[in-house]
Amino acid sequence: MNIAIIGYGKMGKTIEHLAVERGHAIVLKISSENLDEFTVSNLQAKQIDVAIEFTNPHVAFQNITTCFEAGVKVVSGSTAWLDKWEEALFSMRQHNASFIYASNFSVGVNLFFALNSHLAQLMQPHTDYNVSMTEIHHTAKVDAPSGTAVTLAEGILNSLDRKSSWVQEKQPESDEILIESVRQDPAPGTHSITYSSDIDDIEIKHTAKSRKGFALGAILAAEYLVDKEGLFTMKEVLGL
Repeated sequence: MNIAIIGYGKMGKTIEHLAVERGHAIVLKISSENLDEFTVSNLQAKQIDVAIEFTNPHVAFQNITTCFEAGVKVVSGSTAWLDKWEEALFSMRQHNASFIYASNFSVGVNLFFALNSHLAQLMQPHTDYNVSMTEIHHTAKVDAPSGTAVTLAEGILNSLDRKSSWVQEKQPESDEILIESVRQDPAPGTHSITYSSDIDDIEIKHTAKSRKGFALGAILAAEYLVDKEGLFTMKEVLGL
């Protein structure tokens, strides 16, 4: 498989290392130093099967739609750009493109997403428990709360009728989920969800030990997408 890496930082380099180990070719690497190479014509000339995009909220949408215009399938893990989600899907359909987006590509985190949703379903009738969330990242983390925390919150909101929204940095109302964002160095990415009552606490937690899990998940997504058309999620990739 011919892969383009859009965003050749620490994550991009980890993706490159694992992809080559799995027998894939990295035919294009885009960073801030060679943006002139990131064009529709160059993407097409490189005969790219899938682009893996990990950048930042300010450029992610443009990066993704440029790939769509070139007819290149896209796996994207950039967060905090989803205000343009519908525009991205319009571009995908317009160009008959293929797309997998995830706020977190780690296999473990996606299993954690499923566990989180199932636990929320179990807690639905137990109204004496209140739910809250804490996420911890390094100080260079751009968005707060993290995209993973938002996905977890949405998983709870879809299953727990007594909650209607999430909030940050303020005292929550009874129908709100509090997300506490902690930024400290060094800090592995950690997400914990706690259901608390007067009697006891129930907590589930995921801690990322390295970037390798995120990178491997993105490559697995690319391998899944290479022969498919349309919009998919990590649920399909992992068979959840």
